[in-house]
Amino acid sequence: MFFPFSCILGTSEWTSFDLNPTDCLFKGLVGACGISVLYNLMRVYHFIQTCSDSETEIESKLKTSSLGNLRGNWTTALQFWTLTVLLSLVNSRVSSLIVLEFSLRAVSVWASAGLDANGRGLDLLLIQCQFPLGCGLTCTLDFLHKGAPHSSLSLFLAAALSWALASVGHNLWSHVARLYPLHSRERYCGKCITLLASGHTILASLQRAVVLAFALATVAYTSTIYDQFLSQKDALKFWIPLTLCYAMLVVYIQDNQQQQPGIDVLLHTVLLRMGALLVLMLMVGNWSDVLHVLITFPGEAVCLLPSRDLLKAALKEEEDTSLRKYEQRSSYKTMKTSSADS
Repeated sequence: MFFPFSCILGTSEWTSFDLNPTDCLFKGLVGACGISVLYNLMRVYHFIQTCSDSETEIESKLKTSSLGNLRGNWTTALQFWTLTVLLSLVNSRVSSLIVLEFSLRAVSVWASAGLDANGRGLDLLLIQCQFPLGCGLTCTLDFLHKGAPHSSLSLFLAAALSWALASVGHNLWSHVARLYPLHSRERYCGKCITLLASGHTILASLQRAVVLAFALATVAYTSTIYDQFLSQKDALKFWIPLTLCYAMLVVYIQDNQQQQPGIDVLLHTVLLRMGALLVLMLMVGNWSDVLHVLITFPGEAVCLLPSRDLLKAALKEEEDTSLRKYEQRSSYKTMKTSSADS
C-alpha cells in the first residue's frame, strides 16, 4: 500500500520507513510539534523580559531587538514541515545517539561550569536542545510503540494532541508579539495580564518539561543502544571511540566557548558535534547510519538559524549577569578593605 510513497523517498535500506511510513510520519510530526512549542514559548519569555523594563525603555529596546519580529506564515510552515520530514527520516539508532550526545554534553557543562542560581546557564541549553528534543520524542515513541498492535492509532492521537499544543503555542506567541506591549499597559487582556504576573516562570517550567522529556528519552535510547550496539560482539568498538571522542570534544568546546564567547562559536560547536558523530558512525555504524547523520545537519540548521536572535539575547543576559556579579564582588571587596583600614 505504501510502495509508491517508499519509492519516492527511497528504499527502505536507508530510510526509517522500513516498518510503516505512516507511523514514521506521525513520530516526526510529534517531534516537530515539541520543537515548535519550545521555540514559541522561549520567544514569549524573552519578549516579556524585553518588555519588563521601564516604559520609557520599552519602545527603544523593541526597535533595536528582533525578538518581536514575526516571521511570515509560509516561513513558519516551511520550517515546521521540514523538521517533520527530517525527523521522520532519521532512524531510531541515530536519534538515540543524538539524544545520548546532548545528554552527556548537558551533564558535563552542568558538572564542570555549574549553573547560576537563577538558571541562566540552562537558557542557552534550552535553545540548543531543539533538534535533540525532537529526536528524543521520536525515540521515546518508537520505544513505547514497539510491537504494539494498534500503534498507528495511538501515534495518530499523540500527533493530534501535539498539533493542538503547537497551535496554542504559536497563537500565544503571535498574540504576544503583536499586542503585549499595549495590553500590558492597558491591563484589559486576560492572556497578557496572566503573562505579566507569571511570565517570569516560563523558563523554569520549560526547564522542568525538557528535563522530563530527556529523562524519558534516556530509557528509550539506553534500550535502543543496548539492542543495536552493546549486544553485538564489537561493543568495545563502540564505547572506546565514543568515550575518547566526546571527552576530548567536550573539553575543547568548553575551552573554546570560555575563550571566545559568541553566537558564531556556538554554531561552530554544532558542526563539531555532528562531525564527531559522523566519524563515530563511520567507525562502528553502517552506511545507512552515516546517511541519517548527514540528514541531521539540515535538521540542526533549521532549528538554530531562526533562533540566532534568541542565542544573542541569552548570551547578552549572561554577560550582563556576569558583569553585575563582578561589580558586586568588587564593591564588597572595596567595602571590606575600607572597613579593615578604619
